[in-house]
Amino acid sequence: MTSLIGEFDCKVDAKGRFMFPVNLKKQLDVVFEKGFVINRNLHQKCLVLYPIAEWDKLNRKLSKLNRLIKANDVFVRKFTGGATGCEADSAGRILLPKALNDYADIKSDIKVLGSNNVIEIWDKKLYDEFLNQDINIEKLAEDVLGNLDFNDDTE
Repeated sequence: MTSLIGEFDCKVDAKGRFMFPVNLKKQLDVVFEKGFVINRNLHQKCLVLYPIAEWDKLNRKLSKLNRLIKANDVFVRKFTGGATGCEADSAGRILLPKALNDYADIKSDIKVLGSNNVIEIWDKKLYDEFLNQDINIEKLAEDVLGNLDFNDDTE
């Protein structure tokens, strides 16, 4: 799958559905029809929409954890506890499960973001607050990317 990109303004209707952005749907191509898993984000108050193949890849890694070790057991339960399968309806809308919608404090205006191999769904106000945080992006880039070799073209 290609890297998903783009930031889209959408609205959630009274039933908790939003119209999936056409540009993201084009990027997903045939993957779109296979469905998704939606879940809480680990670090932010937003939701993550995993194309089913990405969720399966992550779940295979999680299944290798020894659940007899308490930390592993707790993590898997906490992480997968809210995961819900979903797919677009015939009109191209995706239903946000109420519990997840409540977790992310989603009202009606949302931001839908292509974020590498997943899609993030944010309440618009919370996303704007996140963007306006006073973060030293230069320092963050150095910390996160400083040890990567950008001259190495192998994957």
